[in-house]
Amino acid sequence: MLENLLGNKTAEKVLLYIANYGEGHTSGIAQTFDIQKSQVHKQLIKLEAGGILVGRSVGNLRMFQINPRCPYKDELNSLLKKVLSLISKTETEKYYRQRRRPRRTGKEL
Repeated sequence: MLENLLGNKTAEKVLLYIANYGEGHTSGIAQTFDIQKSQVHKQLIKLEAGGILVGRSVGNLRMFQINPRCPYKDELNSLLKKVLSLISKTETEKYYRQRRRPRRTGKEL
């Protein structure tokens, strides 16, 4: 939906992922959407250079989130949440409802 506005689908997926989960890293985003890490990394660096995202090191990972000092952060979050609400239920379950922590040992599925 935002491909025309952002320039490409990878940038759209990166921003939607981060808007949904709050933060993300190259490998996690690439694995979720089954796209190359180099494409995701390129978009993350481009968005960070533009002031839209901010990255921080956590161990050997670089975690990215929407820049809290971005002057249009609220409008961007609002737009991304609107797009997330318009995505089909099957696509939402496939990409935007993944477990973020391990399951307790012995717990039924």
